[in-house]
Amino acid sequence: MRFSTREDIEAPIEAVFAAATDFDGFERQALRRGADVQRTDSYGKPGIGSEWDLKFAFRGKDRRVHARISEFDAPNGFQAETQAGGLAGLVSVEFVSLSPRRTRMQVAVDLKPGTLSARLLIQSLKFAKSNISKRFSNRVWQFAQDIEQKNRSVV
Repeated sequence: MRFSTREDIEAPIEAVFAAATDFDGFERQALRRGADVQRTDSYGKPGIGSEWDLKFAFRGKDRRVHARISEFDAPNGFQAETQAGGLAGLVSVEFVSLSPRRTRMQVAVDLKPGTLSARLLIQSLKFAKSNISKRFSNRVWQFAQDIEQKNRSVV
């Protein structure tokens, strides 16, 4: 199952890439929302091989996710592989400079089941795909708005 969207952002590609790879900031957000986040690599800065283990409660159950950066091409994009139970995911984020002050961000999430229970989950997600796609696009749009606002305050 695939979810994808794109947003044009009024900010230079370097600023957009920096905001999208602020993994320390994302860790703090997850911690504030009650997740347990452990960085499992020793690099300390974003790049290929950066890894995290996340644990959080979702729909009454504890969930565990392992995420790893598998591709990292500054400032053009990155890919992260995730594993949650029997569900494998690939998150691709690409950036294209449209002009010196405008960047297109394309975000795609591919989910592949590896177990029967994961297949059932994907089937149920297919029924709600339009609603999930709207929420996904809205969240990416909000992130793009945040980047634009931060960029305006810096300039």
